[in-house]
Amino acid sequence: MTANNAPQIWIYDTTLRDGTQREGLSVSMEDKLHIARRLDKLGVPFIEGGWPGANPKDVQFFWQLQEEPLQQSEVVAFCSTRRPNTTAASEPMLQAILAAGTRWVTVFGKSWDLHVTEGLKTTLNENLEMIRDTIEYLRSSGRRVIYDAEHWFDGYKQNPDYALQTLEVAIAAGAEWIVLCDTNGGTLPQEVSQIVANVVDSVPQGTQIGIHTHNDSELAVANALAAVMAGATMVQGTMNGYGERCGNANLCSLIPNLQLKLGYQCIEAHQLSQLAETSRFVSEVVNLAPDEHAPFVGRSAFAHKGGIHVSAVERNPLTYEHIEPELVGNRRRIVISEQSGVSNVIAKARSFGVELDKHNPATRQILERLKELEGEGYQFEAAEASFELLMRSALGNRQQFFAIKGFQVHCDLAKGKENTNALATVKVAVSDKDILEVAEGNGPVAALDAALRKALVNFYPQIASFELTDYKVRILNGHTGTAAITRALVESGNGHQRWTTVGVSTNILEASYQAVVEGLEYGLLLHEQAQAALSTSIENRE
Repeated sequence: MTANNAPQIWIYDTTLRDGTQREGLSVSMEDKLHIARRLDKLGVPFIEGGWPGANPKDVQFFWQLQEEPLQQSEVVAFCSTRRPNTTAASEPMLQAILAAGTRWVTVFGKSWDLHVTEGLKTTLNENLEMIRDTIEYLRSSGRRVIYDAEHWFDGYKQNPDYALQTLEVAIAAGAEWIVLCDTNGGTLPQEVSQIVANVVDSVPQGTQIGIHTHNDSELAVANALAAVMAGATMVQGTMNGYGERCGNANLCSLIPNLQLKLGYQCIEAHQLSQLAETSRFVSEVVNLAPDEHAPFVGRSAFAHKGGIHVSAVERNPLTYEHIEPELVGNRRRIVISEQSGVSNVIAKARSFGVELDKHNPATRQILERLKELEGEGYQFEAAEASFELLMRSALGNRQQFFAIKGFQVHCDLAKGKENTNALATVKVAVSDKDILEVAEGNGPVAALDAALRKALVNFYPQIASFELTDYKVRILNGHTGTAAITRALVESGNGHQRWTTVGVSTNILEASYQAVVEGLEYGLLLHEQAQAALSTSIENRE
């Protein structure tokens, strides 16, 4: 029991091993170190680092952590039982495990007789000996052992007596945790509950049981929760649910469900409030777009779009939110769209530091302009920076940093070239001065962006720190062919913040340029606001 008397659930993260088996996901040794240190900061008790000896990257990872150990988490090495008809002491694979220098080792072995006879091509008795010999050898070498019973649920359903024998052997050999794995991800929650309960009744009293579930039936989180409620006290999973095939149990959902809904202690409250940030950090490192609609940590997890919803949430968040977003490090978002009502506009304006009310004529003007533009193809729920600029225009306080006088683009489509080189010319007015600039780019949008920055950077040096981080184009009415309306979304950043702007036109370049221009304008607005806040802070200190 923890200090607050909440029962402890031990979180075991396998993002760096099982998670990296996801198709399309690849990490360097440095990436693994970055993720491990962020998970350590989150307070995850066990971090499975990989299989030492399986590849040079994992060997280097464990060596590096020997030089610079984690502060809170136990890093765990992973391996299988020894091969059939050998000895653990003569197994080269286990020498690499010992060289990794971890206190804990997770060993997986076969629970399903089908895998023993068809996969390992050995006898059921030899499989038991492989489990016993491997664990005893690691224990004699000073290692603490977690035993992962691979394909446990399938094996138990086919041959419960033999499956239980594998656990008995592992426990007798010195394994401190027995983890039941739904490796194929096909077990249902009621089966998990019953089988885990049977295991708890069958093994010696005090045996620590864990659960490891896969998401092939979209039940990994539900199955892990079912196992905990049946007696499991360790939960294995990955950040963002990464993993082979359909993924593993998502710790970003499991941890808050266990801690906030079921009353277990997983990590400290201040660490739980870092969960959303950690989720996004890991997705950035592995170079996968974050799931905006992920429960708890997704950008849309606490987003409200319908006018009735927004009005209710403004009065009492409990009406449409199951927890306080801040508990997991997320925040409430009011989405602006053609479905918005006055309450959406008022709430969204407040998030930008602008106080409106339903009696202010600008409120209705903003709403009507919003619906008009969304009817033309704009989408402000995905481009909140453009909405703030729209709102400032209606209120008469949109600062004009520069004015676009025109642009031209020339593309070189010469054969034999890998890239389409483009040359852009822009004419911009700044402080009553006309500037004409030319720049090249890998494609027309890149050339336009470069030319515009070149024209403005002498007036606004901060533009040098702005970068275009994402660019999306969607054809809205494809049946009209080349006359179709195009929506361009541009995400920009300054190293600290990110913002998205939108442009719409039948001309794809014009739509893109609208979004690029507003992106630079909004970045300048943020810089000016930051400078004003800094000046105010200095004045207050003085």
